[in-house]
Amino acid sequence: MENDKQIQLSPSSLNLYLECPLCFWLYKVKKVKRPEGFMSSLPTAMDLLIKKHFDKYRSWGKLPPELCGKVEGKLIDNQQLLDHWRSRKGGLRYEDKKTDAVLLGLLDECFVNNGLYIPVDYKTRGFSLKSNSTSLHQNQLNCYTFLLEANGYRHLSFGYLIYYIAKEVKEHGNVCFRIEPHKLDTFPPVALKLFREAVLFLRGPQPETHSNSPFCSLGQKLYQFQPIP
Repeated sequence: MENDKQIQLSPSSLNLYLECPLCFWLYKVKKVKRPEGFMSSLPTAMDLLIKKHFDKYRSWGKLPPELCGKVEGKLIDNQQLLDHWRSRKGGLRYEDKKTDAVLLGLLDECFVNNGLYIPVDYKTRGFSLKSNSTSLHQNQLNCYTFLLEANGYRHLSFGYLIYYIAKEVKEHGNVCFRIEPHKLDTFPPVALKLFREAVLFLRGPQPETHSNSPFCSLGQKLYQFQPIP
């Protein structure tokens, strides 16, 4: 990667860096993506439906009833601002002059409690949570809290993961979900440190194969492949 070219990262790309540095480097520097399997459209559809559900209750000045008494604060009342944070043309953005890089996050939802902001992310699942399910998304909430702070929004140093877990199908095909909000403490300095570390990593040489990733050797072969003239 050219050292004078600005780098843009997201919380999900930082998750890839944490999982496998080589896959991250190949993707961002050489544009070699991991093989993509069959992708269901259901999670995307659910995400849009949940957003509409929250927006409806926002217009009424209320929390969705399934969250009453289970979370702190209320829904942010500025729909236009939230739409901007959700949009790829907007988002929560931080430009780091020190590394000439940008961190961009798209926030699902935000609560406010006494003028302090709480980032919220929705997750849909087909099965009950495992013991480490919430920890897998720690970086995401760290990044969102950091981005709120970097844009001048005071926060409470925690966020919520709200899981919609498929439960049963009732009469007339109505699918029921169990809703589980999980509160996680967040650490903005950790997000900034990881972001800067990942940027410097991209501007360095190709790393060694990450032994725990099944995609590394394939990615390197795709990068090294030279078609026959």
